Amino acid sequence: MVSGSASEARRLADLVRLRRVRDRIDREYAQPLDVEALARDVHMSAGHLSRQFRLAYGEPPYSYLMTRRIERAMALLQRGDLSVTEVCFAVGCSSLGTFSTRFTELVGVPPSVYREQASGPAAGMPPCVAKKVIRPVRNREAPPVTPDLA
Repeated sequence: MVSGSASEARRLADLVRLRRVRDRIDREYAQPLDVEALARDVHMSAGHLSRQFRLAYGEPPYSYLMTRRIERAMALLQRGDLSVTEVCFAVGCSSLGTFSTRFTELVGVPPSVYREQASGPAAGMPPCVAKKVIRPVRNREAPPVTPDLA
């Protein structure tokens, strides 16, 4: 039975470290972050961190980071005072092409189109509700855009 409690203690310690990684991503999303550095900071291997993070949060750390960046980009694009390029760099992306591709995968429309439609579904909603409603979808699950034929 001692080995069972030791295994449980290790699992709980891993969960604490995973929470630290997630909190750091949430705080420092605009900084250059990579999985190896995140893993090193919590004394885990990059592979172990990625596997455990996915088990705990449903996606690997890099996807979680990109989701945070896209969420922030959506908010900045809604403001309308920054260009897509400025938003790209403000959220920590270093490639406009990668940013646009990932944004389109998660949101379903390119950032320029999203910026034009900024007064869409979240208009007039409290920010806490709007964040839940407009949260980007992960893993290419954005609904296909179909033309209105009516």
